[in-house]
Amino acid sequence: MATPSTQLPTISRASGDPAALTADALVVALRTGTDGGVPAASGLAKKPAAALTAAADAVGHTGKAGSTVRIPSPTGFKAASVVLVGIGDVDEHTSGSDASLEALRRAAGNALRALDSVDSVALAFPAAEADAAEAVATGALLGSYRYTAYLSDAADKNPVTKLQVVAPATAQSGLDRAATVARAAADARDLVNQPPLDLFPASFAQTIVDQSAAADLKKAKVRVEVLEEETLRERGFGGLIGVGSGSTRGPRLVKISYAPKKAATHLSLVGKGITFDTGGISLKPPAKMEEMKSDMAGAAAAAASVFAIARLGLPVRVTAWLALAENMPSGSAQRPADVLRIYGGKTVEVTNTDAEGRLVLADALVAAQEESPDLIVDIATLTGAQVVALGLRTTGVMGTDAARNKLVLAAEATGEQMWPMPIPEEMIRSFDSNTADLTNAGGRAGGMLAAAAFLQEFVEDGVEWAHLDIAGPSYNAEGPHGYTVKGGTGVPVRTLVELAGQLAGA
Repeated sequence: MATPSTQLPTISRASGDPAALTADALVVALRTGTDGGVPAASGLAKKPAAALTAAADAVGHTGKAGSTVRIPSPTGFKAASVVLVGIGDVDEHTSGSDASLEALRRAAGNALRALDSVDSVALAFPAAEADAAEAVATGALLGSYRYTAYLSDAADKNPVTKLQVVAPATAQSGLDRAATVARAAADARDLVNQPPLDLFPASFAQTIVDQSAAADLKKAKVRVEVLEEETLRERGFGGLIGVGSGSTRGPRLVKISYAPKKAATHLSLVGKGITFDTGGISLKPPAKMEEMKSDMAGAAAAAASVFAIARLGLPVRVTAWLALAENMPSGSAQRPADVLRIYGGKTVEVTNTDAEGRLVLADALVAAQEESPDLIVDIATLTGAQVVALGLRTTGVMGTDAARNKLVLAAEATGEQMWPMPIPEEMIRSFDSNTADLTNAGGRAGGMLAAAAFLQEFVEDGVEWAHLDIAGPSYNAEGPHGYTVKGGTGVPVRTLVELAGQLAGA
């Protein structure tokens, strides 16, 4: 079954007094004032603003960030209802800072998550500039996401189909960019949310091939190459073959290429794509194993990012390598004590078959370096230690200093939380083997850092490289928040697209 594509709302720009807009719901931003919530919407006339201030006071809405209440429309408003959403102390003078833009994203997302059985929504925020309008639109689009592909009656969800953002004509570019990037994040969410019965290496690869056939991507000359199991075996991709050996559905390596003529920089993305992870012979405990359908989130993010970068026409060459395998226990599965020969020649003794992601990444990292890119970023749901160290919402960033810093700066601009971490030199000692060059599992202490140290062994000296451990942030099994719904989150698509823009000077 092909991966269904969630339909996001169409988005358009509106102007004039928000009170005059016709919609099922009008979302109005409230900032915190000295005496309570104060409308912060661009273009709101004095009388409608006073009516909303009185309404906010009547329901006790102070403009506190995260607070949302839906009320009947006051007299003079054409919308059927009004949603008051708090943005804290953000106003038209502060909405351009990274923190304030994230407040706008979260507020718009909160409002859209709360709206079901609503067809059209208008948003009135402090969005006079393109970056603020983009933030509002991004939050609203991601907050509107509903995964309904497997519901017997998807109409019950009745998602929003039309969004309007009140903004000047000069902000149109921000709305256009938001539509493209949010679409990419939604595509990554769709892949992560799809059940592993239907998403396995071959079907994942076919989905990427199908998506690349879109007219705009064909025009941008995006290319996809799929290396099937026999080719991987012949060419010596021992990590993918070893991890995938326990499944009847063999591994794949997918290469996606976007190479515009004016590109001066080459960015390579390497995504871990374990379509389901049982742990193999080193079987995981059954509790929450169903969440292991998300173990391919790194590959999903890499693919979606390339497509978004191509659609935006950014003048940077981007190549994605998706290392796809299903980690299953069976009579043909790899065993602890087996030795694999990774692509390029290094050998790894398997001491824990549940440390499989680093094996497929090692193959792809070596392959990526054959093209001599300027920067390599690998993205992986790699370790439970990431969750222990940084929680469920913050990605760990490791690698060379320059690469790590670029990722952190890009993340700050998008609101996706990332934190720089070291790779202590002593970590690699825990991978010593008497049989092979390395073992695949190190000690318990600093497990996230140790996994990065293992990957570093497959990155040549002098190569700019960053490793993103997204084990927690890529899948939200807790309550929804801001523009983040339950299930796949699309992290870190927005950061990777921002990184490409910064590399291109766009």
